Amino acid sequence: MSALICGSFAYDTIMVYTGHFKNEILPDRVHMLNVSFLVPEMRREFGGCAGNIAYSLKLLGGEGAPMGTVGSDFDDYADWMDKHGISRDYLKQIDTAYTAQAYITTDLDDNQITAFHPGAMGHAHEQTVPTDGSVSLGIVSPDGKDGMVQHAAQFAEAGIDFIFDPGQGLPMFNGEELKRFIDQASYVTVNDYESQLMLDRTGLSLEEMAGQLKALIVTKGGEGSVIYADGERIEIPAGSPTALADPTGCGDAFRAGLIYGLQQGMDWETIGRVASLIGTIKIERPGTQNHRFTMDEFAARYKKEFERDMF
Repeated sequence: MSALICGSFAYDTIMVYTGHFKNEILPDRVHMLNVSFLVPEMRREFGGCAGNIAYSLKLLGGEGAPMGTVGSDFDDYADWMDKHGISRDYLKQIDTAYTAQAYITTDLDDNQITAFHPGAMGHAHEQTVPTDGSVSLGIVSPDGKDGMVQHAAQFAEAGIDFIFDPGQGLPMFNGEELKRFIDQASYVTVNDYESQLMLDRTGLSLEEMAGQLKALIVTKGGEGSVIYADGERIEIPAGSPTALADPTGCGDAFRAGLIYGLQQGMDWETIGRVASLIGTIKIERPGTQNHRFTMDEFAARYKKEFERDMF
């Protein structure tokens, strides 16, 4: 079962301000804000939902390729993908645009100020889901709005099961649009906050939403996750991280675990735990694509964490 991972690619420039924003921003002067922060620490990471999911899926040994639109500045990212054996067969370069860019400044209170430039991501709708039989599972993760709408429709028309993962893109859609995604998808995965937003906008309950799907997965951070499938509510425990370095990208790693579990034909108890564990491993490292493990190491840690074998 080969997966097509539709979503964004981005460069994340992460800067750390060694002070507190609250001490530099005057509440009675926000209407004429003009501040500058010295950031002695900075790093550039490879990111974007499709890139992150594809990276973690590759670590797990899953079959899949990301599909997305990238800019004229993608050479470094392309080299990274080649180094890690991640397919670039479904990438389209937009020569007149930059790859999507996120500039994130964090202070010592873990507050963040982010500027995001979508760049080539806005051309996502120019990509088409292949219907030649090479893809048997898909995921629609955050991307350009038109691209997300079109790729969901294309998966549905081709009869390809796919996961709808609205993530940060959820606020772009109204209730009727979200209902259409639910109708088209086989699986939906959201975090706790996103699930509430979906309920508010669609007017559906979790049980009603799950009744239209093969599975609804709701993640709850350190409290684990819940999977609604086959009329059951399955509680999945969180893993036990050895460090809390950076939560960014944990959701993408979790989704890679879902894809891998579906590809392996695992039951939902196991799929949820695989996804939980790789999210745990990700949080132990800064950045979204800096975690490493072999499958032997992963299986051993799975057994230690959950007191059961993965296979």
